[in-house]
Amino acid sequence: MSLLELEAVVKRYRAGAETVHAVEGVDLAVGAGEMVALHGPSGSGKTTLLLLAAGLLRPDAGRVRCAGLELGALADAELSRHLRRGVGFVHQSAQLMPRVSALENAAVKPLLDGIGPRRARALAEPWLVRLGLGGLLERTPEQLSGGERQRVAIARALTGDPPLVLADEPTGSLDSRRSLEIVQLLGELAAERGVAVLLVTHDVEAAALADRALALRDGRLCEGELAELRAERAGAV
Repeated sequence: MSLLELEAVVKRYRAGAETVHAVEGVDLAVGAGEMVALHGPSGSGKTTLLLLAAGLLRPDAGRVRCAGLELGALADAELSRHLRRGVGFVHQSAQLMPRVSALENAAVKPLLDGIGPRRARALAEPWLVRLGLGGLLERTPEQLSGGERQRVAIARALTGDPPLVLADEPTGSLDSRRSLEIVQLLGELAAERGVAVLLVTHDVEAAALADRALALRDGRLCEGELAELRAERAGAV
């Protein structure tokens, strides 16, 4: 069963006198327990596609469904609730609250959802520990490295066990070893907990760890590249 479904989705932008076809007639389904990697050159529409999948952008045409909800039909309050409970979104930059501890940053979604501070921190702490930050819980973003800040952002996305995780270049500020660990964690999360993961990455090795790898070219999806990515990864070892 598909947890995330995009059906004939279109998103275009005006850039001066030009129309940018960011996403053009995309059909995509991601099942519970599946990790799908999306790769392609800069400007190919990958981030736009993730924002559409989250409901943070509304399509010009087509439909986006998540866990049976048609996102375009949700009122603002319903969409906010869906984003808090149903989606873990990892942005390219960490976007942490300054002068607030790593633990409080990771606990922000359950706090916004009305869960008490003690329980919210208890939900967030295991993810920070699993991401190698158990000794840094009380440090603020100003006291963390770029890679540590990004791992806090990943813990924030995973806190509360959302059924859908959308990750936009989540390993961009991490070294190669830590990058593969993070992607492997996302794959384990999909397999163990039935989470649907859609991962945008430029990293061939990361894409090769997914169940499926899709390329986005000029706003259109191209399938069938996973075997080539895995072969390329194997040849590099």
